[in-house]
Amino acid sequence: MSLRARRNHLDNNPLKADLDHILSHTKDLWEELRDQRIFITGGTGFFGCWLLESFAWANDNLRLNAEALVLTRKYEAFLKNAPHLATNPAIKFHIGDVRTFEFPEGYFPFVIHAATEASAKLNEENPLLMWDTIVEGTRHTLEFARYAGTKKFLLTSSGAVYGKQPHEMTHIPEEYTGAPDPTDLNSAYGEGKRAAEMLCTMYAKIYGIQAKIARCFAFVGPYLPLGIHYAIGNFIRDGLRGGPIEIKGDGTPYRSYLYAADLMIWLWTVLIKGASCRPYNVGSEEDLNLETVAHMVSNSFSPPRSITIAKTKNASKKPERYIPRIRRIKTELGLDVCINTRDAIMRSIDVLSKGV
Repeated sequence: MSLRARRNHLDNNPLKADLDHILSHTKDLWEELRDQRIFITGGTGFFGCWLLESFAWANDNLRLNAEALVLTRKYEAFLKNAPHLATNPAIKFHIGDVRTFEFPEGYFPFVIHAATEASAKLNEENPLLMWDTIVEGTRHTLEFARYAGTKKFLLTSSGAVYGKQPHEMTHIPEEYTGAPDPTDLNSAYGEGKRAAEMLCTMYAKIYGIQAKIARCFAFVGPYLPLGIHYAIGNFIRDGLRGGPIEIKGDGTPYRSYLYAADLMIWLWTVLIKGASCRPYNVGSEEDLNLETVAHMVSNSFSPPRSITIAKTKNASKKPERYIPRIRRIKTELGLDVCINTRDAIMRSIDVLSKGV
């Protein structure tokens, strides 16, 4: 992309309001990255695209002269989907698999490890590959961090490390010591993330790397894959197609959704200011059942979309919950949700309707 094209994209970026929002809440953090290099795994997924968007925005607006090196297996696909990021002169790419990539040369004081196969289908069909990608990928990336002299290493972990949320617990705090069932193959993702956190703690204690851990829950925003296992993504996809919005189950499970722009504020803050080996829940406390979420999505369109519910509610069955308690990140890092779920859905639809 030429300099003129890049300037035109900056002026007409459909994410401009969100990126300005991120920058206004993180402006004091970026000085630490001035003239520095950051290595990012998983840089072409949902988290990765937002990390690169916010990095590029700060780098351009604050003239940081920083550089991001992104590990990817599919550069050509990323070039097609996000050419403004793939051709940004401050963003370079390193081709390889997270489990086996060759270590790039040079000093990288910051590493963000966001590469994860967060696919429910893969977890069901090939749990061993899921486990290997998370655990071997984390170990290999930590070895690279040791080799590259990394000071601060951010792991995007998951609320799945807690296992099934007890019905009587409305919000899961970091102190909860529940865990996935290790005899259930569907636990490969959650158990893999637990092992990844342990590896980070080991490397922090043994090699002095500051290991920052973000236990991520559920999110919404542009770049969210539509049509896989994310309920809110499916609802938005159905709405963009004109409806009906289809609820595959009975609509009773409770979820919460943090908007991607707020997510970036939280992740960059945890990387720079978070305590080492002290996990932070990352998500919203605004708990909503999926039927309510479907109606919120429906009402974000004009006219509202119709809704279908596949299964009948069982009054004797307690609804499932997957909701974080975020007191720790509020009190220790001064963070909070800025964009509520309703506004997050409307912002997502507005940008996704434009093809982002």
